[in-house]
Parts: sequence; C-alpha cells; structure tokens
Amino acid sequence: MTAAPLVSVLLPVYNAGPYLTAAIGSILRQDYDRLEVIAIDDGSTDNSLDILERHCRADNRVSIISRENRGLVATLNEGLAVARGELVARMDADDIAYPWRLSRQVALFDQRPELGFCGAGIDTLLHGRIAKGRLDPVFQFSLPILSMFFTIFMHPTVVYNRKVIDEGSLHYDPEYRHAEDFDLFGRLARRFPAAMMPENLLVYRIHPGSVTSRHTRDMRRTHLRIVAENLESEGLADRIEDLQAIGDAVSFDTVARAAQFIVALEERVSALPDDIRPSFAAGALNLFYFLYQLVGDEREPALTHELLTRTAKWNVIRRREKYALRPGPWAPRLSLASIAAGKKADRVAQYFKTRPARTVLAPYQRGLA
Repeated sequence: MTAAPLVSVLLPVYNAGPYLTAAIGSILRQDYDRLEVIAIDDGSTDNSLDILERHCRADNRVSIISRENRGLVATLNEGLAVARGELVARMDADDIAYPWRLSRQVALFDQRPELGFCGAGIDTLLHGRIAKGRLDPVFQFSLPILSMFFTIFMHPTVVYNRKVIDEGSLHYDPEYRHAEDFDLFGRLARRFPAAMMPENLLVYRIHPGSVTSRHTRDMRRTHLRIVAENLESEGLADRIEDLQAIGDAVSFDTVARAAQFIVALEERVSALPDDIRPSFAAGALNLFYFLYQLVGDEREPALTHELLTRTAKWNVIRRREKYALRPGPWAPRLSLASIAAGKKADRVAQYFKTRPARTVLAPYQRGLA
C-alpha cells in the first residue's frame, strides 16, 4: 500500500501575533496528519516567535526558522528550499484553514496525479463575521489564459505538486515583489496542468495590517507590469507603457491611455480563433474591472466617468453605479455621496449574509478576534 504523501505547509510569519495561534492551530488540527509545518519568522518584532516556539514544543511536526527580516519573497523561497514534502501547501499567518482542507487537496492530487498545482475557494472573515465565498463563473475558461490577466488562485489556498513541477520552475521572482504569486502562477499554468477546486477550504482574514492592505499601490503597479508583459509576449499589445503608466499615477492622461489600451486589446482579441477567444475576452474584461477599481479608489468621479466613456463600458457596471457616476464630471460631490450611500447599502446587505465567526469556527479554532 502506497504511503500517504507528506505535505509541507509553508507558513511565513511577520508580526502576526494577534492571529498566529488560530492560523497554526488550524493546520495542526487538520484531519490529514502526515504533514510538516515550516514556520519562518521573518524578523518579527512582536510575540510571533514566542507563539511559534510554544507550538513547536507541543507538536514535533512544527519546525521554525527565525532570522532578520528579508521580505516575503526571500522567505517563501527559503521555505521551498527546506520543504521535504511531495506536496507543498501555502498558508498565511492570519488565515484559518478548515479541518478538511489538506485531505481534500491531497485527494485531488491522488485522483489527478498529472496536476502541477491547485487552488481552492475561500470564505472571508471581516470584523468577526464570515461571508461565504462563491466560485467565480470566470473559472469555466482556460486557466493558462486567465493567468495572464490576474492571479488565478488565492495564494494561501495553493498546493504545489513537486512530482510534476521541476525544482527550477518552483520559485518566486523578487523582480515581481508584492505580485510574486501572480507571476509564479502564470509561469506554472502555462507549463503544468492546474485546477481550481470548487469548494471553500480556507477563511481569508481581511484586516488593515495584511500584506494586501499595506502594499495595495505597489501590488497594483506590479500587477499591471506583469499583465503588460504577458500581452506583449502574446502579440496582443504594443504600447504596454500606456497600461503601466496608470499604475504610477492616475490622471486624465493616464486614464485615456489605459482606456485606449483596453479598446485596442479587445479589437485584437475579437480576431482570435474561436477556441481561445472567449477565454481572452474574459481576461480582458477582468483587466477592465481591475482598472475600474484602481481609478475608483482615487475618489475622483470624473476620472471614472472618463474611463467608462472611453472604453464604452457603462453597460458592464451595476445600475446603481451608473446613476452615481453619470454626473461625475459636473457634480463630483453628488457622485461621491451616491457612491458612499451605495457602499453603505452593500455593507448592510452583506452583513445579513454573514455568520458570526465564533459560531462557525468555535468547534475547532481559537483566537478569532
């Protein structure tokens, strides 16, 4: 009988004290126990190392590397270098894995040994309440093509299969800091089979101290650089600087240039063969939504109005947003007030769709504050 594969859980840690007990505890309570936890303390200045050492003393599956701060990319690559498992699972120090996460993912690789890596759905945790995530319909399209446009998997849900992915391919590139997962998933998806699991296996915590929250601007800038490089390599874009410019500064000029980039991209996509055109079209639409959010976060409705008008994309946003943004160029305060009211209504509606985290996770977690 073949032994169950060893799963190496790669857990980078940097000042995660308030959340770390719940994160590491959720891994140690998995219903799949042939695992090792490689916790790398990246120069934390809080009590993270103390928490890790306590878990290491209590469970010999936990090993710790602690040294000065080198950043997330270096930490991830260091973890990959020492991992012993056939499968390597990512985990973040502020998230919570459901007890069946690893067993479900191991079962997938058992059923499909040709897979290079997989991701899964997530629920989100915000202000002590859990919202159930839904699988995006975009995943009906080609993952290798979609991976050119966005990060196809949530990073802490990913498991890599080292029996399929060669050592030279499985590394994070420091050139793409804050979007290193986007770069890696794209490189892997174009060489190795990948799968998105339709079930939610992780609770993703949203809080101001997360890497995503702290480095949003840098993340977006690098994201656009990767998209531009991917599309240029596919012969679908020439003036990639027009897309990259809006990542540096949002203005009427950069919005106009980015809009023209989208229009030109859609024209080229429309001429692609039937078998790949829908996937590229879905990716291009996702790129538009990325720009729509980026520009909207500037809180200058006239800029968003400009983007929607130049791309002719008024029909792909919600009716409420149309009404709020139409007067943007001549009545920006009215637009902002309407947008704020809409967001408040969304928060209220979302609240009634969520469940208290302590009720949902209490049977097997602690430290949910």
